[in-house]
Amino acid sequence: MKYILLTFLLFALGIVNSQNCSYSFSGEIHDFHDGSSIEGATIYIESLNKYAISDKNGKFIIENLCKGEITASISHIGCETVSIDINLNESVFKIINLEHHIESLDEIKIEGHTGIKKTKTAQETILKTQIIEKYSAGNLGDALKEVSGVSSINTGNTIVKPVINGLHSSRIITLSNNVILQDQEWGIEHAPNVDINTAGTVSLIKGSGALAYGGYALGGVIVLNPNNVTKADSLYGKTILSAQTNGRGTNISSTLTKTYKSGWYINGQGTLKRYGDFKAANYYLTNTGLDSKSFSLNSGFNAFEKGFNIYYSFLNNNIGILSASHIGNIEDLVNAINNKEPLVIEDFRYSIDAPRQDVTHQIAKASFYKRFKGIGKLNLQYDYQNNKRFEYDVRVGDDKNKASIDLTLQTHALSSNIKIDKFDNKVFEIGFNGEYQNNFANPDTGIRRLIPDYDKYSFGAYATSEWTLNENTLFDAALRYDYVNIDSKKFYQKSRWEQRGYDVDFSNIIIDDLGTQLLANPKFQYHNISASTGLTHQFDSKNSILANYSLSNRTPNPSELFSEGLHHSAARIELGDLRIKQEQSNRFSASYNFNSEGLQLNLEGFYNNIHNFIYVQPTGVEQTIRGSFPVWEYQQTNAMLLGADLSLNVDVNEHFQFGNKTSYTKGRDLTQNRDLIDMPSLKTVNTITYNNKGWKNFNAELKSEWVFKQNEYPNNNFETYVATTDSYVLVDISTPPPAYHLLHFSSDITLETSKKTNLNIGLNISNIFNTSYREYLNRLRYFADDLGRNIMVQLKFNY
Repeated sequence: MKYILLTFLLFALGIVNSQNCSYSFSGEIHDFHDGSSIEGATIYIESLNKYAISDKNGKFIIENLCKGEITASISHIGCETVSIDINLNESVFKIINLEHHIESLDEIKIEGHTGIKKTKTAQETILKTQIIEKYSAGNLGDALKEVSGVSSINTGNTIVKPVINGLHSSRIITLSNNVILQDQEWGIEHAPNVDINTAGTVSLIKGSGALAYGGYALGGVIVLNPNNVTKADSLYGKTILSAQTNGRGTNISSTLTKTYKSGWYINGQGTLKRYGDFKAANYYLTNTGLDSKSFSLNSGFNAFEKGFNIYYSFLNNNIGILSASHIGNIEDLVNAINNKEPLVIEDFRYSIDAPRQDVTHQIAKASFYKRFKGIGKLNLQYDYQNNKRFEYDVRVGDDKNKASIDLTLQTHALSSNIKIDKFDNKVFEIGFNGEYQNNFANPDTGIRRLIPDYDKYSFGAYATSEWTLNENTLFDAALRYDYVNIDSKKFYQKSRWEQRGYDVDFSNIIIDDLGTQLLANPKFQYHNISASTGLTHQFDSKNSILANYSLSNRTPNPSELFSEGLHHSAARIELGDLRIKQEQSNRFSASYNFNSEGLQLNLEGFYNNIHNFIYVQPTGVEQTIRGSFPVWEYQQTNAMLLGADLSLNVDVNEHFQFGNKTSYTKGRDLTQNRDLIDMPSLKTVNTITYNNKGWKNFNAELKSEWVFKQNEYPNNNFETYVATTDSYVLVDISTPPPAYHLLHFSSDITLETSKKTNLNIGLNISNIFNTSYREYLNRLRYFADDLGRNIMVQLKFNY
């Protein structure tokens, strides 16, 4: 028996000794961008515990390998680790490319506390995830007011439009998941149709320094991006529940993400909000409820060399407009201004009646990217948007449920760009976009259409460059061209046509004479050039500056060109002007930043000179079959805006911090030598924060918000005849309300519910002392006070 075992052992040893282990795995490690050799990369075969280090030429070799399958991991500092599978039937030589510019992946931490800035020399602020989640029950406009220099222009408390350094509406570009929102943003009473809960990070860029997004952003760019996903087998999400006293409303928002190590991912998100009548300090604001529903789906494949994304979002807002703002004539407006309380005050209710808005916005997007060795990254995207807007005035009879404004805006957009980053210390980007937009105004409303049917075609092309001059200094420059073509059809009252002198200037665009009405076909073509350049310099580890200049041109929007009709909730007739030309902005800005261990200071200044600045102001009174109303006309002038924004954070000790945000903007009409209308007031916000991680990560904040009276405004008051009193009265629509001071409190703790889950419990109290006040930039300030005290409890479950 022992001879048999010995024979078997010798036979087995013979097999082992006869196995071929003379193979080798060798190769070269190159930088994917420029093909240069990478020295010091580690090539590791874990199953064999063998490794090699690449030399100065990027070469390596691992010898004495046996036949079979192996997996090699290649890593280097600042690079994304690469794993490759090899079947050794012979010696193998491979050229391996590593991504040695990891910042080009635009990686964002999953927890979303910080994000990658979109620009290097523009004034940009990134909202932290905690701020976004704090406003989960609110809206984008309110969240952005956390940034110094940002205010809002409101129509009540649920229609909030951001104002950046005095500019708003179509002077601001809003991007959601890299789609430029096209949702009739030209209307002051049209809030951005986006759910803030879809955003993982929010970047706010002041001015038009980001020309890749468009050349008409005289005020700035707002970028909402979902959290980037990691290449790992994982399932995670969060749910936010909140309930509040003011409006007696609730909000639920939930998101769930599934990712795979292969690079595939899928994300779903949904939000439901419902509020009844909100309340001022002393009375209910009748018919100010909100019913909002939204959801989004985001899926795709994310790898280094290529990937794609498919995205869809749906948002529906049913918004009540303050009943007291629906006036019948100029006498109602006079009474509303002179009364201290609204003319309509009713008991609390959830129902939403006219006047109201019902807006549905949908986005569908498909994008693809591909990286090319030695060149850079190519992006291609198509997106479609459908915005359906109904606005309901108070009517009687059979028409009470018929919309006064019925608009459908459809937008198709195609864009592409290539980012060339193969060069040391230089990055270039070239891109273009094309867009077709159609607006349909339903003629069956029984009311003259405020905005006509139109087709809009646009094309843009841009080039940007970024140069790292040395380790402390960076310079960039950009150039953009935009072409816009607008083809519209609009009915004009013959009397209005002649009154405005169109019979002299635009007689050639009439296509049909219907007696009392004319059908015109206004066509416009615009060519816009935009440019920007900037510099940032780091003096040392604490001190840095940046400076930026931008030239922007903005095409007039449909409201400024075509408006002709009555807005009950605005209590005015609005008139556009076909003669309005492009705006041209020359903006200079500079920032100083100091950042030490216990002190962060950021001071920003800007000067913006705008040629042909478009604004709307009252010009008189007009009698209609529905009463007498003030007339507001769009006009142009040469304007100047300047201001400064301060942000300060001081760590008093281990637990206490002090913060201050102060902003001042001044607007001046240079042509008429007077102040500009609708400029934000001087505002300063001070906060005292306490945090203690040992107390379940406890945080508490007391915020003091002081808004000064706006003393710089044009006097557009006028007198009008009131038949019931047979007298002329002053209609004071210009004088701003007094200054006001508000105190707010917020606090939260985080409970660990398991190794992978936690529960955050938050309490927020706004306007602690239930102060009565009116905000100058709230269009409904003539009719009622702003919001009183609100207590909100928020639960956030991370899993």
